[in-house]
Amino acid sequence: MKDNKLTIRINKPVHEVYLFTITPPNSTQWIPSVVKEEINEWPVKRETVYTLQTKEGTFSEVTVADIKSDEFIEWISKDRNYHCRYSFKPINENMTELEYYEWIDDGELKEPFTLKILQKLKSVLEK
Repeated sequence: MKDNKLTIRINKPVHEVYLFTITPPNSTQWIPSVVKEEINEWPVKRETVYTLQTKEGTFSEVTVADIKSDEFIEWISKDRNYHCRYSFKPINENMTELEYYEWIDDGELKEPFTLKILQKLKSVLEK
């Protein structure tokens, strides 16, 4: 699989979903493989670097390639092969549609996101 696109609706305003998903260490609450998440600057903007540590102890870095508040954020891996984009769409003032899209230029996605992971995000945000 070269790309993976998932969509979920979350019963929270778009700004709240956007802010939660870009703010470390929030990924540790909903992405099961991530145990530590840090950034090199705040507020997040183009060229902000996220450092992620997995359960296995490996580290990876992704850099913000593009961002527009309450609309989208896109990351690219250090080797520039892996891309990930979150798009945020208000359904109404209290509901957001989040589209998760990841793709790879060369090779195959090793561990594509699943709907179960996005359902965990929904669960955490809707508490």
